[in-house]
Amino acid sequence: MSNRIKTESLSYTGRAGPIQAYMSRPDVNESRPAVIVIHEIWGLNNHIRDVADRFAKQGYVALAPHLFSSGYVPQEMLSEENIRATMQFFLSIPPEKQRDMDYVRRELEKLPEDRRRIVQGLMGVIFNLPTDKLTHELVAAVEYLKAKSFVKSDRIGSVGFCFGGGMSVKLACTGQTNACVIFYGENPSPIDRVANIKGPVLGIYGGLDRRINAGLSELVGAMVKYEKDFEMRIYPGAPHAFFNDTNPMNYREAAAKQAWDQTLRFFARSLLQ
Repeated sequence: MSNRIKTESLSYTGRAGPIQAYMSRPDVNESRPAVIVIHEIWGLNNHIRDVADRFAKQGYVALAPHLFSSGYVPQEMLSEENIRATMQFFLSIPPEKQRDMDYVRRELEKLPEDRRRIVQGLMGVIFNLPTDKLTHELVAAVEYLKAKSFVKSDRIGSVGFCFGGGMSVKLACTGQTNACVIFYGENPSPIDRVANIKGPVLGIYGGLDRRINAGLSELVGAMVKYEKDFEMRIYPGAPHAFFNDTNPMNYREAAAKQAWDQTLRFFARSLLQ
């Protein structure tokens, strides 16, 4: 297949109003499987657009919703400038300290007052997102794709990273997708929601990501209990967010390449065949 792709910024109808999104797809005259690409806690950015383009070059219609554009999320704080400032602050903290709230507060106190106010306010929004409501916006994305003639409506999967990894499995728990990839995302709650999953699931995790990995035994137990097609890979020495090549503190090139190859093999098995 040619590597030529078409890209566009668009909006689709969500449950609480229009959702902004980025689409990348093969420049071919045939229907193709689709993958919903779900962003990290930092929203739809160039890294996620690049991931969507990479899927399109592999033959998938890739749709990357900007979930922060939902009417369920307060918009006044969510400017690109504010998100960038908060991301820069958070990524300046060593990975092993990013969930140490006392450490984070001490680092916040070192910021100029105006920037500290922005970062504190935005962290209060993005770390308390209404994930169940945002799952409805992802179901709306599935419905949007199913209505497109260039999409194979019975071959729609999802992949997400960090916050998006948790949202990817939450979407799978609605029974609306045919395959799901989780990059170091939180478990659905309650865990018994996995009973509704219809297709295979791949979980990818970093060996140093202790907070996320603490929930893996519960996830594996539920997948076994409900007899789901589930495979999991833990990359030794890799921290949380190791796939993001725009985050030099967390990025691990070898693990990211292996995880990408594994993801492509998984989707080839579950969506292309």
